[in-house]
Amino acid sequence: MGKEETASVSSSDRSDTVKLKKELGLHNGVALIVGVIIGGGIFISPKGVLQEAGSVGLSLIIWVLCGLISLIGAVCYAELGTMILKSGADYAYIRTAFGNLPAFLYLWVAIIIILPTGNAITALTFAEYILEPLFPCESPKYATQLLAALCITLLTFINCVNVKWAARVQDVFTVTKIIALVIIIITGMVYLVIGDRESYEEPFKDSTTDPGKFALAFYSGLFSYAGWNYLNFVTEEIKDPYKNLPRAIGISLPLVTVIYVLANIAYFAVLTPLEMLRSDAIAVTFADRTLGVMAWTMPVFVACSTFGGLNGAIFTSARLFFVGARQGHLPGFLATINYKFFTPLPSLVFGCIMSIIMLCWGDDMYALINYASFVESSFIGISIAGMLYLRYKHPEWERPIKVHIFFPIFFMAICLFLFIMPLTASPTECFMGLLMVATGIPVYILGVMWENKPEAFKVLTEKFTKFTQKLCLGVREEMKED
Repeated sequence: MGKEETASVSSSDRSDTVKLKKELGLHNGVALIVGVIIGGGIFISPKGVLQEAGSVGLSLIIWVLCGLISLIGAVCYAELGTMILKSGADYAYIRTAFGNLPAFLYLWVAIIIILPTGNAITALTFAEYILEPLFPCESPKYATQLLAALCITLLTFINCVNVKWAARVQDVFTVTKIIALVIIIITGMVYLVIGDRESYEEPFKDSTTDPGKFALAFYSGLFSYAGWNYLNFVTEEIKDPYKNLPRAIGISLPLVTVIYVLANIAYFAVLTPLEMLRSDAIAVTFADRTLGVMAWTMPVFVACSTFGGLNGAIFTSARLFFVGARQGHLPGFLATINYKFFTPLPSLVFGCIMSIIMLCWGDDMYALINYASFVESSFIGISIAGMLYLRYKHPEWERPIKVHIFFPIFFMAICLFLFIMPLTASPTECFMGLLMVATGIPVYILGVMWENKPEAFKVLTEKFTKFTQKLCLGVREEMKED
C-alpha cells in the first residue's frame, strides 16, 4: 500500500513547482479555526452541558473551563506545529514521536470513521435546516440524504478547483455564523436587562456533585470546541507558519470562548433551563420566542454555519489523506496533486466518496461517532505525550514557540481524566472504540509492512494508480523525502 511509483513533473516541464502552495494568511487561519469549531452545535443543542451539570451557573463555568482547556491544548499544538512543519496534525506528530504504527492507527480510525462520519452528520444537519420550511413536520429521509450529498459534492468541487475559492467560502460563512451569534447575544442581553431573569435567580441550584456527570458535562462542552487543532492539518499551506499559526490560535480560541459563553448567557436570559432541556434546536426555539416574523432567519443561519464548518472539514481532512499516502500508509495515488489547480484532488474526491458512503449508512453512524470520539480524544492526549517525549529525546530541535512545561502536563492530566471516566461510565462504547483501533493492526501488517506482495497485485495497483493520475491530472509533489 503506497509503495507503487507515481509519475512526477520536473521543474523544467513547468515554471511552477508542483506542490501545495502557501496561500493561507492569518485571516484565513482564523476563519478556518473559528469556522470549524462553530458548526451547528452551539445553535442546536448546548443542552448536553446543562443536562449533566444540573445548574445554570455550573454549566456556564464549564463552558469557560472548556474554552481554557481547548486554548491550552491549542497552544501546545502551536509548539508542535512550528517544530514539526508538516501537515497532518496528530498523524505527523505521533509518527515523529512514536513511529509508524501508532500514527497509522490514528490515520485508520480517522479515515474510516471520524472524518467521513463527522462530514456526513454536518451535511445532514445542513440539509435538514434547508428543507425545514418546505417540510415543517419532518423532511423525507431520501430528500435530506440527497441534498446532503449534493452539499458535500459541491464543496469538494470548490476545494478541488481552487484553494483560494475554498478559503473565501470559509471566510464568508464564518462571518455569517458570527453575525447570527451576535444577534442571539444582543437579543439575549436586552432580555436580560428588561426580563424577569428567572434562570439566574438560583444559578447553582441542583449542581451535580457526581464526578461521572461532571466528566460527561466536560465531554459535551469540549465536543463543541472540537476543531481547534484543524489548522495544524494544513501547516504546509500557511504563509509564514512560525508567526501565523500561533497568532491564528491566539485570536480564535479566546474569540470562540467569549462568543460561546455570551451565547449561553443569552439563551438562559430568554429560556428557562427546563425549556432548554426540552428543545432539540435551542437557537430556533430562541428565535421563535424573540424574533417574531424574522424567526425564519435562524434556520438559515444554522444552515450557513454547518455549510462553512463542512467546507473547513473537507479542506483539512483531504490533507490528512494526502500526508498519509505521502508516507506510504495509504495508496500512492492519494499523494498526488492536480498540476493545474495545485490541489490534492484525488484525496478530496476520496474523502467525498467516504462521506457519501456514510450518508447511506443510516442511523448507526451516530453510534459510530460516539465510539470514535473517545478514541480521537485519546489520540490528542498521545500527541501531547509525544510533545513531552520529544522535549526529552530531542532538546536540541529548534522550537520557535516553547510553552511552559505546566501546559502540556496539565492538558495530559485532563486527557487522562477524560480517558478514565468514560471507561467507568460507558465501558461498552469505549471498548468498541478501542476495537476499531485494533482492526487497523492487521491492515498495517498487510498493507504497509508486507512489501513482497504478489506480482499480480503490484501490477493491478500500478495500473489503477496510472489511471487515477491520468483522470485527475495528478503528479507527485516535488519535495525532498524526509
